[in-house]
Amino acid sequence: MNLKFGIDDRPRFGQLMLYSLQWFVLAIAVVTTSLFIAVGPPAERVLYAQKVFALMGITTILQVFWGHRLPIVVGPAAVLLVGIITALASQGAETDTGKIYTSLIVGGAIVTLVAAGRLLERIQRIFTPRIVVVILMLIAFTLSPTIRNLIFPAGEEERYAFGLWFTLIGVFSMAVASHAARGVWKSVVIPAALVIGSIVYYTIYGGFGEVFASYTESEGPLLLPHLKFDGGMIAAFIFCYVALLINDIGSIQSLGAMLETPDTDKRCRRGIGITGAMNMVAGALGVIGPVNYSMSPGVIASSSCASRYALLPPGIGLMACAFVPQLIALLSAIPNTVIGVILLYLMGTQLAAALQMTAATGSTLSFDDCLVVGLPLMMALLFSYIPMQVVPSILRPIIGNGFVMGVITVIILEHLVFRARGGNTK
Repeated sequence: MNLKFGIDDRPRFGQLMLYSLQWFVLAIAVVTTSLFIAVGPPAERVLYAQKVFALMGITTILQVFWGHRLPIVVGPAAVLLVGIITALASQGAETDTGKIYTSLIVGGAIVTLVAAGRLLERIQRIFTPRIVVVILMLIAFTLSPTIRNLIFPAGEEERYAFGLWFTLIGVFSMAVASHAARGVWKSVVIPAALVIGSIVYYTIYGGFGEVFASYTESEGPLLLPHLKFDGGMIAAFIFCYVALLINDIGSIQSLGAMLETPDTDKRCRRGIGITGAMNMVAGALGVIGPVNYSMSPGVIASSSCASRYALLPPGIGLMACAFVPQLIALLSAIPNTVIGVILLYLMGTQLAAALQMTAATGSTLSFDDCLVVGLPLMMALLFSYIPMQVVPSILRPIIGNGFVMGVITVIILEHLVFRARGGNTK
């Protein structure tokens, strides 16, 4: 493709800042949509957000200089969001966050070892296009209960009507804006929705001053999780990290193919190694881990700039945000209803990407092919709502995790059931 600047080109300072701005806005948006997972009093939630911003900024810089060395935006991994939310839901009052973040450390270590041991080629053979499609869909499907709870929170029935109309208007507005936008403007749809949605919400309900003040009144202690190993939870998160690994491979390989880099496999190994190492750091800090986002090719295509150096100012900017509690408080004050509607739209785009992949790969040509896709999705929905009291506590991290059960189901169907019958396993 025709580019104004290649991977290793360095635009002049003024141009660099303009190109960097769209990356920075996009990075802020992807980080902000994950902050709702923080729990505790406002001060602790601000501290959590500060750690996430700093981690994503550092990871971005490491990737630009020593990782894949490609212009790819880094953000919190949606699949880990699924894992953490499910772990909290399945364990209930018994949840020990130390177990969750210890699992992140173990998962990050495994990803790092896979990259260092050059096992990526063998692992990729396990994950056929159909399995990858299902995993993309599972992330969207298993986040649906969380999205529902964000838009229609328990105990706030008086706001349900607002949530309904806000969702309908918001989703269709974002779809229309994305369809009508051209070039760089496509990348500002989500940030604009965050700002406009928050203004609408606080205009109707008020209380922004009180909410903002609650996040800035005091500083939270630097809380780090206590390491605590739980075999069932670690096993559940290993499945999440399998999906994260696929996501990372897809993001790097697709951009490498787009930019026709001759050493894409080498870049992939380095990039995944950095992702794994920084997920270990995330677990030690008690926050969600990073992943390379697959939306980067669209930004490059719209700007005709593939310079990796355009990611440096956003990386530094994310780190700077971590030292401005007032800015973090402002972002943390974005209403859950707004976050829920934006997540709904983003998961819709993820399903669209999965469906596009089925068409491009021809991986669902027969009824059996479609059953390999459909049955795991239904299993995931079932196990997302299964009563936890019927599941032994040691198995809850796995059986109570709809995403994990969906992944197990699709692997069994793809490589055992239908392969044994001679089915199509493209």
